[in-house]
Amino acid sequence: MDHPARPWRPTDRLAQALHTVRMRGTFYCRAELSAPWALEMPAIPEAVSFHVLVSGACRVQVEGEHHELRTGELALVPHGRGHDLLSGPDAPPSRRVDRLPQDYLTEHYSVLHHGGGGQRTQLVCGVVGFDEPAARELLRALPPVLRIGVGDGTSRVDDTLRIMAEELSRPRPGGEAVATRLADILVVQAIRGWLEHDPGARGGWLRALDDERIGRALEAVHADPGRPWTLERLARIAAMSRSSFADRFTGLVGETPMGYVTRWRMQLAATRLAEDRTTVAALAEELGYRSEAAFSRAFTRTVGRTPGAVRREAAGQMNSAGSS
Repeated sequence: MDHPARPWRPTDRLAQALHTVRMRGTFYCRAELSAPWALEMPAIPEAVSFHVLVSGACRVQVEGEHHELRTGELALVPHGRGHDLLSGPDAPPSRRVDRLPQDYLTEHYSVLHHGGGGQRTQLVCGVVGFDEPAARELLRALPPVLRIGVGDGTSRVDDTLRIMAEELSRPRPGGEAVATRLADILVVQAIRGWLEHDPGARGGWLRALDDERIGRALEAVHADPGRPWTLERLARIAAMSRSSFADRFTGLVGETPMGYVTRWRMQLAATRLAEDRTTVAALAEELGYRSEAAFSRAFTRTVGRTPGAVRREAAGQMNSAGSS
């Protein structure tokens, strides 16, 4: 039976999830546009795009749905979805933004001038990724487009948008670092505003995290992923019978308890393989596997690539960035 909608009451577990929202692979673009114009933003797996309308007009189109932005408003497009930015209903066919000429002021920041010479629009756009499992789960729960800003009672978001626009419109020493930190804050503020104002936000993993019993089990897995977890041990933490716990967990989270444990471990492992010098054998022991082979099988089955392939891919990206 569904519980009636109630105001969101942040818990320590939710605060911990928000604390993990830290970005990687950030890229910013300041777009100076003149109507008519249309930009195609390509799909980027496991990334989040955001667009701030500094001035002018902009329509965000995601999966056939249109969202008109107001000046000072933020549109957050999670889930790595491709989408279009349009000057309006009379916009021409979209041009892929990454194939248009741009002035690259730094490796992670460009200025784009594009359009037909009419009404002017200025956008600040960003593409960011998140590695921590809790942050990924949190972002998976977001709607296809999250709009927040003017008139939403979120003056702190408005302030962050204004400061970010100022930093990126007048590049100064350290401005890119400031903008990166602001983007961290901006995304957390946007998610927090969504949680506080949208009754539909309390579903799936977020509802499970807020659940008194299931939340305790999730918190335990997150705190000690390498512990030899079993269904019985998790049910004991939740103070439930095994069958009741399994049913409630699966209903809220959308997968079985042990399936969740494995996926959480493998997300942690993928991040460590990409960032650290740790060995596969050390990861296997740390995450509760009796052998490197058992860990590698579980990793490949869950992630879809071998541990070695993930490490080589990350090394290739670092070498490419270093030579650019």
